[in-house]
Amino acid sequence: MCISEKHEFSRIQFEYLILDEAQRIKNIDSVLSKDLRCLKTRNRILLTGTPLQNNLKELWSLLNFLMPKLFESADEFNDLFVVSSEEEDDPESQQKIIKQIHRLLKPFMLRRLKLDVEGNLPTKKEIYMFIGLTQLQKRLYKTIITGNIDSVQGVGSKDRIQLLNVLMQLKKVCNHPYLFDKVEPGPPYTDGDHIIDASMKFKVLDHLIPKLLGENCKILIFS
Repeated sequence: MCISEKHEFSRIQFEYLILDEAQRIKNIDSVLSKDLRCLKTRNRILLTGTPLQNNLKELWSLLNFLMPKLFESADEFNDLFVVSSEEEDDPESQQKIIKQIHRLLKPFMLRRLKLDVEGNLPTKKEIYMFIGLTQLQKRLYKTIITGNIDSVQGVGSKDRIQLLNVLMQLKKVCNHPYLFDKVEPGPPYTDGDHIIDASMKFKVLDHLIPKLLGENCKILIFS
């Protein structure tokens, strides 16, 4: 909306600009970042779950958006946290930089932790499950690999793009083989156990979900 209507919005003097998912303007050269900076605003608020994630330039981009006169130069901001080559791999030096960044952010940031919102959360526990593939998935996987063996081995100039395409196809195989045309039996296409049996992820979920529900667990699936 802001990008397509930037000329109309730029005529308005806004009292507040509140930007949700503010990590989208971490790249100062992105179209959204440039267009939002053209808006006339007296106050700006950024909402984000990841104010510091990848590098200092992205953090500077957020601070520059909030206070362009105070955080004018990315190079000067980066120089505040420069360490010598001997200190780069030193854990204590890394912690020192993190503490410096936290001190810098404190006047500008209201931080909310999960425990501030919900005090009854149990201790976090992570369990990683590594599962295989069904026979159908293995056949498709092998077909895709052997059909693109040159790009996998790095032959030719266009192999990087082709390799990324191969990886996307392999990801689809690992999710569900029916994502490919003409793999699902039919027509007619019918519901049934074959949908579960075709994908190992579905087979694991088919066993796991009833067990978790039986223990009164809540389930959130990211796909």
